[in-house]
Amino acid sequence: VQLVESGGGLMQAGGSLRLSCAASGRSLSSYVMGWFRQAPGKEREFVAAIDWSTDNTYYADSVKGRFTISRDNAKNTVYLQMSNLKPDDTALYYCATGRYYVAKIPSAYPYWGQGTQVTVSS
Repeated sequence: VQLVESGGGLMQAGGSLRLSCAASGRSLSSYVMGWFRQAPGKEREFVAAIDWSTDNTYYADSVKGRFTISRDNAKNTVYLQMSNLKPDDTALYYCATGRYYVAKIPSAYPYWGQGTQVTVSS
């Protein structure tokens, strides 16, 4: 499975961005797709996940109500719509997959993209 993230950039606090993660190599129809982020000097942390087969979604408390994860079956792509961005959201954002059940631990996912940078200025 190959994952390619896009959509990152520089945004002022309160703004919005939509990240995309395009997958190739196999269908994601039975996998969980997760978004993680890593800020400088910090550990990689869970942001959101979607169960491809049930459409159930999961969020970190820090982004609940501001971020929305969704998927497009036809495009084999998952999105992360980020609204009301805060400077604390500044990080390198990664998508990950390869699991059949949701996990919030990065090491549980075998496939990762290269990341896309999100920078939020105050």
